[in-house]
Amino acid sequence: MFGKKKIIPKIDQEQLELITYAQKRISQKKRFYGHVVFFFISASVLLIFNIFLKLGANFTVLEIPWSIVVSIVWFLFVIYHAVKVFILNAFMNAKWEKKQLEKLVDAQKKRLEKLKISLEKEDKHIAQSKDFNKNNMQTIPNLTLIVATAEANEIGKNNDLIWRLRNDLKRFKALTSGHCIIMGRKTFESFPKPLPNRLHIVITRQANYNVPEGVIVVNSLEEAFTKIPETEKQPFVIGGGEIYKQAIPYTERIELTKVHANFDADTFFPEFDLNQWKEVNNEFHTKDENHDYEFSFITYIRK
Repeated sequence: MFGKKKIIPKIDQEQLELITYAQKRISQKKRFYGHVVFFFISASVLLIFNIFLKLGANFTVLEIPWSIVVSIVWFLFVIYHAVKVFILNAFMNAKWEKKQLEKLVDAQKKRLEKLKISLEKEDKHIAQSKDFNKNNMQTIPNLTLIVATAEANEIGKNNDLIWRLRNDLKRFKALTSGHCIIMGRKTFESFPKPLPNRLHIVITRQANYNVPEGVIVVNSLEEAFTKIPETEKQPFVIGGGEIYKQAIPYTERIELTKVHANFDADTFFPEFDLNQWKEVNNEFHTKDENHDYEFSFITYIRK
């Protein structure tokens, strides 16, 4: 089955330690501020009762009213509490910050090195593919399938999406804008109008199929490939299910949104051998006010 198990974000020990310190620090400050407020209120009450209402007026310490002595001693405790919170119990020191910075730099170096190796392999693969004649090659240079599927490869129902994910729609727009998009007739008819800033190539068996100006109509996927402009750097196949199935053998890249849920559907993304593909990116997103489901953005390139 296409796709992977839901990704569970991980946290390393130092990040956990940082969170623990932060929680302790917040609790520590709350106790101190509570102490300060309680001191001012209680000291004021003691002074009012002792000095103004003459409660225990005969009791003094070195001829100083007992309420003032208690307030001074208590104030010294407040000062000690402040020193303990803000000076003695430091949250982060220079040594800790330096260690975290070194760790971050090291992680970035490793990530850049992996990315460099991945790009070198991908560039080599594309360069080799361009050495073949277009009519004989198995793949179209940088042909990309872009699709959103659920856990059981569901795509849609009644020629419509079965979920709405704002970031997925934004990603689709960002990736396909300025490019050629290839689709079946039903996918094209699911749009209220042609998508802006994209060349539409529609595959249909219907004769004299009526389309707006600028939309290209062809009778097969292979014919659609001949209509891709020579200046096009990354053509996209955007659906539906049967077009995806026909396009997979020609594809070099898949941009997948995997929705971590199951739905009632009548259109599915075809199964194929994941051993022929390499995952180069995987971004997990949690549910929020704009997204009713968890989902992942996954990128595959052909090995």
